[in-house]
Amino acid sequence: MEIKIRFLGAAQNVTGSRHLVEVNGIKVLIDCGLYQERQFVDRNWDTFPVAANQIDAVLLTHAHLDHCGLLPKLVKEGFRGKIYGTTATCEIANIILMDSAKLQEEDAEYKNRRHKKEGRDMPEAKPLYTIEDAQQCITHFSAVPYREEIEIGNGVKATLYDAGHVLGSSIIRLKAVDGNEERIIIFSGDIGRPDRPIVCDPTVFEKADYVLIESTYGDRVHQDTADIKSLIAETVNETKARGGNIIVPSFALERSQELLYYINELISEDRIPHLMVFLDSPMASKITKVFSHHPEMFDKDMQQLIAEHGSPFKFAGLKVVEKTAESKAINHIHGTVMVIAGSGMCTGGRVKHHLVNNIGDEKNTIMFVGYQAVGTLGRRIVEGEKRVRILGAKYNVKAKIARIHGFSAHADKNELLAWLKELKEPPRKVFVVHGEMSSANKFAQFVRESTGWDVMVPKYKDEVILD
Repeated sequence: MEIKIRFLGAAQNVTGSRHLVEVNGIKVLIDCGLYQERQFVDRNWDTFPVAANQIDAVLLTHAHLDHCGLLPKLVKEGFRGKIYGTTATCEIANIILMDSAKLQEEDAEYKNRRHKKEGRDMPEAKPLYTIEDAQQCITHFSAVPYREEIEIGNGVKATLYDAGHVLGSSIIRLKAVDGNEERIIIFSGDIGRPDRPIVCDPTVFEKADYVLIESTYGDRVHQDTADIKSLIAETVNETKARGGNIIVPSFALERSQELLYYINELISEDRIPHLMVFLDSPMASKITKVFSHHPEMFDKDMQQLIAEHGSPFKFAGLKVVEKTAESKAINHIHGTVMVIAGSGMCTGGRVKHHLVNNIGDEKNTIMFVGYQAVGTLGRRIVEGEKRVRILGAKYNVKAKIARIHGFSAHADKNELLAWLKELKEPPRKVFVVHGEMSSANKFAQFVRESTGWDVMVPKYKDEVILD
């Protein structure tokens, strides 16, 4: 039996996750994500390397944009199969893809207006895909529960297991059978950390022939998560004392909900002022509602918290912002407020407008609670650039920049290794993906030195034949 894997994204970089498996005449795509790093975004516009109508199925690890954001383009190019994910993943991906398509259309329209206003003779900007494309894509979704085997065809089967990363996230176990031969490939997706709030711990496995493992934080060890609340409290209290605002670029999925969880606790404990908190993200608001649909996916602590105190996503002072006019009105409020807005890497969305209004004032704080990929506006800000381009204009960075490192929903290098070492026998090969080049290479070396296993860091568009 010959198995071929093609690494079509998240290979020596973090976003754009796409891995194509070919076995027994079946083509299965694991994830179909959007590139978000500035130096790679042109890849989003490339025609898919394999004819879309030749792909039999897509298996979705979770609904973050860098894992599902190119699905509408794949369908637009001719994909006609099913897109499998958990119920929560399908519901959230529906929201995220519709929002992404809306932003694609709005960004193209905004660029065209700006170019016309500036008198620039530029080709008409077009969206990567439209709302109509996203709607068509969503009709291909097929929701499956954890641990239920999916029959893809010709001896190829898949099963989804809890990845503990975000609500509904999955580790994918792909099994291929040909006569007496059987091969098992594990795709980690994004692996969460043990003992995190809200979601369950990642599933572990005893056997695999091949493993594709992420390495977002494969070169470091996270700070103690017990410090998260203290760091948030310190940031909020210091900013309040200066009379400034706290702007939080945050991912709509999981990070926003986890941040609300901690803010709720801090207010209840009177460790921070009872300030107004704006969740200025219609998408995050919709996703938070999905959480209420799936209490079966919560860990025991979260279920107990809800039973005893109700939802942590509702507290005095929290305002969910829906309309654009309401978002703009926030800038006219006097006194310290916290604004949680997307996108998490400042690559689009309402957070850019809040940055324009707040980044130039030293009283304010921009508080980052998530990973910032190379080339993104968020990365440039956290790396200390003193002047950044936002919405076509340059702004001086005078606001305080705060980072809450322990917030990550990704396992660190020790947690990733511990997950791998649950295997009772060495796999034939481990492929390190979904990490910047330095992080991926350092983690690969860490695994080799710790286990003696065969480890490879594939490059973009590498093709590997598995025996």
